[in-house]
Amino acid sequence: MTNRQEALEDWASGLLSQLEPAARSKLARSIGQALRRSQQQRIIAQRNPDKSKYTPRKQRNLRKKKERVKQKAQMFQKMRTSNFLKAKGNNYAISIGFTGRIARIARVHQYGLKDRAKPDAPMVRYKQREILGLTKGEIELIGATLLTIFSI
Repeated sequence: MTNRQEALEDWASGLLSQLEPAARSKLARSIGQALRRSQQQRIIAQRNPDKSKYTPRKQRNLRKKKERVKQKAQMFQKMRTSNFLKAKGNNYAISIGFTGRIARIARVHQYGLKDRAKPDAPMVRYKQREILGLTKGEIELIGATLLTIFSI
């Protein structure tokens, strides 16, 4: 994946140097927004960038009061909203990431680190779930967007 990203960077750097700073900034913002939408759709589908499914949550007793079964909630529902998943673009870079406390939670899941579920709970190693990452389709989307800008 890194080789493909480096090849895209090398190819795009020559094209982007021809644009004015304001045009580069506008292009970066539009690509960032498209990538954020794509990341949100992948999080909704519960898929890693390599299209494998997220490791499921650890099962616990879902039966509570009077034998009602609690519905299994999808992971990262609030995390994928635009309030927490931010896309930024300027003349030099595009960044997509999480803000605030959610960033720490996302980092724990992204790399499979240890953390506490509650302040007084024991440390638990979380399974790795790649929340952010570029897929082949997203790299092609970036290339196609650049081609459409320069073909006009």
